[in-house]
Amino acid sequence: MKRRKALKNTIIGLGGISLLSSFTKMESLMNLLKVDQKIGIQLFTIPFLVDNDFEGALKMLSEMGYREIELFGPYPFSHDNSKQVFTQMQQMLNLKQHSFYGKSAKETSELMKDLGLTVPSVHCYIDSLRYGMNDFLEGMKPLAPKYAVIPALMNPEDRNSKEAYLKLAEEFNGFGKQMKAHSMKFAYHNHGYEHIAFDGEMGLDILLNNTDPEFVQFELDIFWMKAAGQEPIDYLKKYPNRFKMMHVKDAAKKFRFKGDGSTPDQWMEGFPLMSDPGDGIFDIQAMIEQGIASGVEHFYLERDMAPEPEQTLKNSIDKLNKMM
Repeated sequence: MKRRKALKNTIIGLGGISLLSSFTKMESLMNLLKVDQKIGIQLFTIPFLVDNDFEGALKMLSEMGYREIELFGPYPFSHDNSKQVFTQMQQMLNLKQHSFYGKSAKETSELMKDLGLTVPSVHCYIDSLRYGMNDFLEGMKPLAPKYAVIPALMNPEDRNSKEAYLKLAEEFNGFGKQMKAHSMKFAYHNHGYEHIAFDGEMGLDILLNNTDPEFVQFELDIFWMKAAGQEPIDYLKKYPNRFKMMHVKDAAKKFRFKGDGSTPDQWMEGFPLMSDPGDGIFDIQAMIEQGIASGVEHFYLERDMAPEPEQTLKNSIDKLNKMM
C-alpha cells in the first residue's frame, strides 16, 4: 500500500496531466487515484478451516488484516442442480459443510459486520441463475454482494463451440439485467478452457466482446489463465474496466494443462504447484499494478486448498500489503 500511496503523491505532485501520455486511457489514471485496495480472500483457500470453525476462521482473517470475503456455494437457497454438483466435490474433498456453515444468510451477514468484513462477491453455479434466479437474489439480500460470479462451466455443452459461447454471452447479459434491480452485477471467472479458439477467436474473447459492460463483468484468475498459455497482463490491457476482481496466487514452477483445461482433474493437478503470491515465478507485482490501472476493484488471495493455511494467510497478506 505504501508503494501505491507514493505513486499517487507523485502523480499529484507533478500535476497529473503531464503523465497522461503514459496511460492509454484517462480511466487508467483515475483508477490509480481511487482509494487504496482492501485485501480479500476466496474462502476456497481455507476450506477445512471454515468447515471446522467458520466463526473462528473469520475472526482470524479479520485479525490478520483481511477485509473482503468471497464465498463459494452452494447456498441453502441454491437450485437443487447446483447442490448436486457440489455434493460430488464435497465427498471427494471430505468437506462436511459449505457456504454459511450452519448459519443463515442474515446471521452470516451480522457476523461479517461484527468482524469488520464485507462480502463484495459470491460464487454460484450457473443452474442457480438459470432456474432459480429469484430464490438466489432473495437469499443473498442480507449479504448484499455487488457481484455474483460463475466460477466454472461444468457442462461441456455450454462451451464446446462458438455458437455455445455466443449463446452464453446472451444469457449472461440477461442475468445481469435481472440482477441490476437488486444492485448486483453478474461476473464470470475464467478457468482455462475458455482459451480454445473457434474460428480464430478464443471463448473468453467471445464472451468479452459480446457482453454488455453495464451488466456483465469478469473475474481474472491469473493461475488458470497462465495454465492455459495466456498472459493476464495482456488481457487486462486489451479489456480495460472489464475485469473487476482478481484471484491472486503464484506458481512454484511452470504449469500447463495436460489437455484443454476443461475437467476438474486437470485443475487439481495444478493445486500442488501453487504458491503464495510473491514466492513463485509470476510477476505478481506487475499483474497487480496493471490490474489497478485497468480497473480491478477487488484482489482476493486464492491458493486453492492451501496445504498450510495459517502460514499462507500470514505470508500472503504481508507480501500483498507491500505490493499494494
